[in-house]
Amino acid sequence: MKIMVVCGNGLGSSFIMEMNVKKALTEMGKTAEVDHTDLASAKTEKADVFIGAADIVGQLNDGTRQIVTLENMMSIPEIKSKLEPIVS
Repeated sequence: MKIMVVCGNGLGSSFIMEMNVKKALTEMGKTAEVDHTDLASAKTEKADVFIGAADIVGQLNDGTRQIVTLENMMSIPEIKSKLEPIVS
């Protein structure tokens, strides 16, 4: 499974989210390929799941992508709760 973490610029905040997603997966005992990118690049990226802040990642929702929106990108419990039904 490939998870793409998306933010507006693809720099700091998406890298922090990527680390938090990896930590959440580890705590869940799951593995996945996790990477981060900016919104513009994400539109052409292939991934099983796109995850990010609602105002950003929602722009990728074309009806074909699995989108996970976060209210608090720093919250490991929220990330775990949103990913659990997808990666289990």
